[in-house]
Order: sequence, then C-alpha cells, then structure tokens
Amino acid sequence: MSYRNLARLFAALLAVALGTGAHAQYPSGPVRMLIPFAAGSATDVYARLVAKHLSDAFGQQFIVEPKPGANGSIAAQQVAKSKPDGLTLFFTTNTTHAANPSLMKQMTYDPVKDFEPITKIGGIAFFVAISATSPYKSVPEIVEAARAQPGRISYASGNSVGIVSGATLQKMTGTQMTHVPYKSTPQAIVDVIGGQVTFLLVDLSVSRPHLQSGRAKLIAVATLKRSPLAPEIPSMDELGYKGFDIPAWFGLFAPAGTPREVINRLNTEMVKVMSRPDVKQQLTAMGIDAYTSTPEELGDYVKSEIQKWARLVKDAGIQPE
Repeated sequence: MSYRNLARLFAALLAVALGTGAHAQYPSGPVRMLIPFAAGSATDVYARLVAKHLSDAFGQQFIVEPKPGANGSIAAQQVAKSKPDGLTLFFTTNTTHAANPSLMKQMTYDPVKDFEPITKIGGIAFFVAISATSPYKSVPEIVEAARAQPGRISYASGNSVGIVSGATLQKMTGTQMTHVPYKSTPQAIVDVIGGQVTFLLVDLSVSRPHLQSGRAKLIAVATLKRSPLAPEIPSMDELGYKGFDIPAWFGLFAPAGTPREVINRLNTEMVKVMSRPDVKQQLTAMGIDAYTSTPEELGDYVKSEIQKWARLVKDAGIQPE
C-alpha cells in the first residue's frame, strides 16, 4: 500500500473513531423524561413526540414519565435530586419554572439553582372552555352570573395558567368565583363537560377531542389577540378585559451539574428535531408555537419569567399556599 493510500486509510479510520467518540459522549442507557402533568395533557403529548425523535437521534430510549401533583413540584423535586448524568431530564412549563415561586409558600426545589437549562421548546395559548350544554354562551354572561350570585360560578385549574387566569378574571371584574384545582387538565375538562364546574382554561390539544365530539366549546382565548389556530374565538382583551394576556411556554432542563457536553448535545439534537417541517406541522395542529433557544437564553428567560409571574400573581390577588 502506498504512503498516500495509507494516509487516506488512517484519515478515514480517524474520522470514524471521532464520530463514534462524539456519540459515545452521551451516557448509555434509557433516558427518563419526567413531565409535571398527567398523561393526556398537552405537555405529555408534546413530550412523547419529542421523545420519539430523540430516541431515533441518540439510538437509545427516551421514556416519558408523567409525575403529576403539587402543581408540578413532585416531578420538579424528583428531577432536581436525580443524578446529573444526562439520563434524567425535565420536560416542563412555566408552572414549575416561573409561577410556583409565587404560588407556593414552601418550595421543595429552586427553578434556577437546581437545574441546567437546555432549550426553550415552544409556547401555547389557552382558551376558556365550557360545556356545550352550559347555560352561558360567553365570558360576559359568566361574569354577570358571578356578580348576581357570588360563589355560584366555578372554574377548574390544572396548571398555573388556569390558577392565575381565574383569579385575574375575578380581580378584573370584582366577582367571587369558586376555584376547583386539579392535578392536570384532562380530568378537569371532563368535569366541566359534565357540569360539575362552570369553565376552565385549556389548550387546543386537550380540548380538541371534546370540541370535535360536540361536548365542549371555546368562548375566548386568554391573550391580547385572537389565535390564528382559532380565529373565530375572541380574545379576552377584545371582550373588554384589557391587558388579559397569560400564555404558557415549554422548556427542557436537566439536573444541576449535568456535564456541559451533555447539555450541548441535547440542545443540538433538539434544534434539529424542532426544525423539521413535519414536527412543526404536528405542533401547529396541537396549537403549539415551536421554537428553540440556547441554554443561556433559556436560563435568562426563566429568571425574567419568575419576575413576570410574580407580578401576575400579585395583580390577581393570589396568596401563596
């Protein structure tokens, strides 16, 4: 073999070795991806979609584990205490990483110090949903009934958006409504449809089956402007509740101390997944605005969102529990 051919062979073997080494940087074994809400929630559906693509990209299993309860704190605490080896991740929302510090008297985790940010993974709008058989046809009608009989109107919540939105509406309108908390939204919307609760704030992915069956209907979106996914639904702002704007977001995190090369690899693969046209199309159908970020951008965003949600909670007159 000539020197030139030997050199080419060596270069090819080196390239293969380096490529294999790059993939070997990620720890082997199944990766647990905890979520703070129940199976069937938007977070669950979204996480399973992402987990499938990450499993293909890494050549190892990414397994979604719902851990609902305590407004997401159960899952957050479990991840925070997990070994920082890349085999435990947290697919979560603004509930655990922005709202809870203001909603809870005692935190069992620190959303900044206990986690390594990986990437933002999109945002989602929430809609006011009622039973198709409800005697009320609009948010103003619900508010009028609440004024007429304080405590008669009830609202369900399965996350921070539901908690803060309901309290904000009461504060804006000077009404008294009954708050009915749930571990997650799938059961909450079932009870709204059944008439046990008047309304709730819910995303499109959870509400769509009930809308298609004709058992539920949407009467407002909890943002300043109408959603392009449901342009016929008025915004809370245009209904007269000025400044009402409480959207939600998703983020991917690892336990604090997770090696930087692991974080970078996850970020790189997530950006690839979220850039795929088929994934974007699926997420759009779910009502999710897909986007990503650097780990640093997510870290800064969490800090700013903690401050934002502190203002939302204070303005809504909510006392930490």
